[in-house]
Amino acid sequence: MAEKTLSSFEKFIKYIDSILPLEIELIINNFDRFIYGVGITLELTILSLIIGFLLAVPMAVARSSQHAILSPIIWCYTYVFRGTPLLVQTYLIYYGLGQFQFIKNSWVWDSILSSAWWCALIAFTLNTAAYTTELLHGAINDTPKGEVEAAIASGHSYFGRIRRIILPSAFRRAIPAYSNEVIFMLHGSVVASTITLQDVLGVGRWLNGRYYLAYEGFITAALLYFAIVFGITRIFRMVERKYLKYLQ
Repeated sequence: MAEKTLSSFEKFIKYIDSILPLEIELIINNFDRFIYGVGITLELTILSLIIGFLLAVPMAVARSSQHAILSPIIWCYTYVFRGTPLLVQTYLIYYGLGQFQFIKNSWVWDSILSSAWWCALIAFTLNTAAYTTELLHGAINDTPKGEVEAAIASGHSYFGRIRRIILPSAFRRAIPAYSNEVIFMLHGSVVASTITLQDVLGVGRWLNGRYYLAYEGFITAALLYFAIVFGITRIFRMVERKYLKYLQ
């Protein structure tokens, strides 16, 4: 029975190959590599988003406080990372830092900066932290004055207002915009393939180069990204229905 099923599956693959100008069999035979690439992509994207968000929250609060020292410094940081391409930032960290001898002789180089994975994670984290900082900064500034005045009237301190009133309100309003940042970060993670990492796009490029294909690897990578983005949008849609229900 197993042999019959396998034979039917092989016939189906050959039939698909005959009607489509794609090497489907090569894609299926190497699909385990694409699964590995999906793992690398999701690992880098999720970790950078989590760490970037944790960095962005205090920076957004400091940016909104109009502190004489912190606010301009954070503005410069966000301006630089939002004003330059992620590819350039990744190259500067991966290729550029090794040009400094004191860095190359330090433990940081041996433990972190000599690894392409760590360099990609650092670049992605700094990039998404900059975008998320400005996103949350705008949401904090858009907090209704009535909510802030009510918090002041009820005796909340500044940090009490931030923790209990302003940030929860800003997080809810930022959900739709942050979903776009998550998708942009996922798309931006293709930069990892340019520094030797085998993410989804990296595996697609490997497949094309290994078997002299034109677009099978890229089409497979595109379909996998499409599936991941579909899952992300569904998750954020459920989150919006839960936390933005009061707006409906």
